[in-house]
Amino acid sequence: MKTSVNIGIVGLGRLGKRHAENLASRVPGAKLVAAVSPVPSEREWAQTNLGLTSIYDSLEALLSHPDLDAVWLVTPTSLHAEQIEIVLKAGKHVFCEKPLSLDLNTCDRVLSLAQDHPNQVAMIGFMRRFDAGYAAAKSRLSEGKLGTLYRIHCESHDPIDPDGFFVKFAPTSGGIFLDCCIHDIDLVRWMVDGSKPVRVFANGTRTQYPGLAACNDVDTANATVEFENGVLASFFVSRTSYRGYEATMDLTGTEGALRVGRNLQAVPLIEENNQQQHVSGLPDFFARFNDAFLIEAKAFVDTILTGKKSPLTLEDAREAAKIAIAMRDALESGQVINLN
Repeated sequence: MKTSVNIGIVGLGRLGKRHAENLASRVPGAKLVAAVSPVPSEREWAQTNLGLTSIYDSLEALLSHPDLDAVWLVTPTSLHAEQIEIVLKAGKHVFCEKPLSLDLNTCDRVLSLAQDHPNQVAMIGFMRRFDAGYAAAKSRLSEGKLGTLYRIHCESHDPIDPDGFFVKFAPTSGGIFLDCCIHDIDLVRWMVDGSKPVRVFANGTRTQYPGLAACNDVDTANATVEFENGVLASFFVSRTSYRGYEATMDLTGTEGALRVGRNLQAVPLIEENNQQQHVSGLPDFFARFNDAFLIEAKAFVDTILTGKKSPLTLEDAREAAKIAIAMRDALESGQVINLN
């Protein structure tokens, strides 16, 4: 039995660098053996900071690396599905950042191919399932501590960006729900044990970033999803937070309630002076989910080494995308979308 997994990472942007650092030194059983980036400065970073000597400029070149076991994809959303297919056909395990795809036909095509490769792990990066707070909430739900669950409310706030840098990527992001809300969607599906969504409604506004009009996107949005088991879930997502990054979930049942992610600070310190109080907000999602990214990587490697079932499947990713697309359709049409 193998005791380590040789991994090549594709994509060394901000998120890719974080994954690469984890895989290189913080994940038992993982051995980062190669990296891919089309950007010369990123390839230089990999050599200097990771000590890698096998650095490529394409996925196809990486796949010829000797003794490669798995590929870790941190690439633009538009490339996810095709690259997963290439990796599976090459006989390698694959991890890919969310979402699986921006349309369901493509999701179904990837799922069909994966069924032909049952011995290869294919996992999508919904790292919030590995956060201690969300995991504890799921455990308490499973133990019946809340009685019958009937209400979930999620919020995701991204810090306001005065330069509107993300606007340039908006045309290929799939819209605010697929880009910023899909983690919450996956978490809600997890909390309701995969109950089927029945109806979806959404609305939104575009005030801080008028440039989003070019791709019919918004900077702040709400959505409501009714599930077959009677749970009513609401989602608020915004790119306009002045208090920093925030991701929260409130769950209500017939015998109790839980609140996840509230009142977190960058540093556990509240400053008080001049009759004022100052609490430092989290600067980004790394500060909030640093441990979750690491535990997620460990789960992927453990799945390969032990042969156990993956904690996240392509089917999970497909169903999350289905709900996000319905939210987008409801936002654009102003109509309730029926999913049954």
